[in-house]
Amino acid sequence: MKLQQVAAEAMRRRAAAVPPSHRRTLPLRVGTRGSPLALVQTRAFLTRLTRFCPVLRDMGAFQEHQINTTGDQVLSRRLAEIGGKGLFAKEIHEALLAGRIDFAVHSLKDLETTLPEGLTLACTLKREDARDVLLLHPSLRQAARNIVANGGDPLDVLPENATIGCASVRRQAQLLHRRPDLRFCLLRGNVQTRLDKLAGGACDATMLALAGLRRLGMEDRADVVLDPAEMVPASGQGIVGVTVRSSDIELRELLSAIEDPEARAVATAERALLAVLDGSCRTPIGGYARLRPRENNQKVGFGALAGMELVLTGLVAREDGSFFLKREISGTPLDAQRLGEELGASLRKDSPDDIFVDSDNS
Repeated sequence: MKLQQVAAEAMRRRAAAVPPSHRRTLPLRVGTRGSPLALVQTRAFLTRLTRFCPVLRDMGAFQEHQINTTGDQVLSRRLAEIGGKGLFAKEIHEALLAGRIDFAVHSLKDLETTLPEGLTLACTLKREDARDVLLLHPSLRQAARNIVANGGDPLDVLPENATIGCASVRRQAQLLHRRPDLRFCLLRGNVQTRLDKLAGGACDATMLALAGLRRLGMEDRADVVLDPAEMVPASGQGIVGVTVRSSDIELRELLSAIEDPEARAVATAERALLAVLDGSCRTPIGGYARLRPRENNQKVGFGALAGMELVLTGLVAREDGSFFLKREISGTPLDAQRLGEELGASLRKDSPDDIFVDSDNS
């Protein structure tokens, strides 16, 4: 069914079937964090939705609601110390469950592995570039360009004992595994805040996701782009996800019409991996899935992904980089959930138990 038909039918059914005391009227309320990146992502999502269904744009169907989350309020401590990665979604999901908003737009990597009861991930949008990047203090940029231009190791752009502004144990563990001399300081906040602190000398370098820089039109600020083979991204990095109440069938039908099947497949694998590892912000975990054409153009199943193979890379490490385990698994996109669970179980089985103590007790 075309998106326009889905939307019209959803509106008709809602008006006819919902009791007057509970009937939801337009505009639909969209919950989002108030950071510049979150707002860009939310507005891009709404643009995509209304482009496919102009009647929604003409009806003024959406109203943006910015919600200040705990993760945005407390910047002086790591997320692990104040409750974990779900703090970027906690207040938004409370509003969704309470009916104050109708759906919510998130960076998928910020979502808790298990959503609150009554909520579902209704839609995933096409993945932006998931790679991590190094951003350097201005005094290091020219030397870095020379090293990269001459085919040198990307991490050689960092001088000995350089200080890295970072809040991610995943990034820290992978850097320290390669460069034990590096030092780290806490650096949190939105993209511009981090760039300002870097320019002010708070650290020699910091790391961000290329996806966010591209969405903000700031890709030129990336000094070194790291291949996923060198720096395994976070599960869900570069993907925008939309959550709704599980009971809101009409809205789920509407959102399913703009679902990106590739994003859903890789997100399913990566989140399944994360769920088995039970990783919190205290445990360095990476998960990155990608699709590639199957050999001999063999097709399995039907649809856009029938001729594709899903390759999932998983990583578990110690925060100091002293333990580092990375593995890969591949199979059909139809088996994304199973592949994530299988790789997660393999990594967990061969990792020291103490790595997961904090996440088990959190």
